[in-house]
Amino acid sequence: MKVEIWSDFACPFCYIGKRRFEEAAAQFDGKIKVEFRSFELDPHAPKKANEDVHSMLAKKYGMTREKAKAMNDQLTAQAKEVGLEYNMDTLILANTHDAHRLSHFAKEKGKMNEFTERVLKAYFTESKHIGDFDLLAGWAEEAGLVKEEAMDVLKSGKYSDRVREDQDEAREIGVEGVPFFVFNEKYAVSGAQSVEAFRQVLEKVAADEQVTAGKTEWCQEDDCTGVDSEG
Repeated sequence: MKVEIWSDFACPFCYIGKRRFEEAAAQFDGKIKVEFRSFELDPHAPKKANEDVHSMLAKKYGMTREKAKAMNDQLTAQAKEVGLEYNMDTLILANTHDAHRLSHFAKEKGKMNEFTERVLKAYFTESKHIGDFDLLAGWAEEAGLVKEEAMDVLKSGKYSDRVREDQDEAREIGVEGVPFFVFNEKYAVSGAQSVEAFRQVLEKVAADEQVTAGKTEWCQEDDCTGVDSEG
């Protein structure tokens, strides 16, 4: 089974959804090929923002900083439920384009999942700047890639076209928020669904129940929508 996942490194629901999907996949009796697809929530975000995530969220939605922090605290609690540690107070807002470019290089080398996991951890848990070339190249090496080759990719601007192609395809199929999961090009699931919901979709797709050509079935829960540096 092929599962395509559109996501952004700056999307907190994407990391949570990734974990829930992985748990469901571990319970599934079948082979799954996962491919991560690029989706930049804010392509125009600065390489490194000067404000913190609470202030950004408060400004974006016209709320108090206290309300924004409360929302992020709720996200932190959700993340903890799936074994993830979010440190939103020290998170560094950054442009994710270069990280996405390098993920396509990792894909060619068969290390996309490892690299994606490493960058998500760096962003949400370790409060690292995921737009920094030296750090990105180092994480690529940790994922099993050659550090010097990764740095060459970053400096060259290579794979920007792949990022744009992913986003163009996302628009064509109606993706408005991430995470967004497409199963065998037949079923679309939006949001960080529960483990049980993912498990049911996997079983349904495997059995190919009540699926007709060109039909797409939808469900939605927590996701990230619109232009949003934090997600």
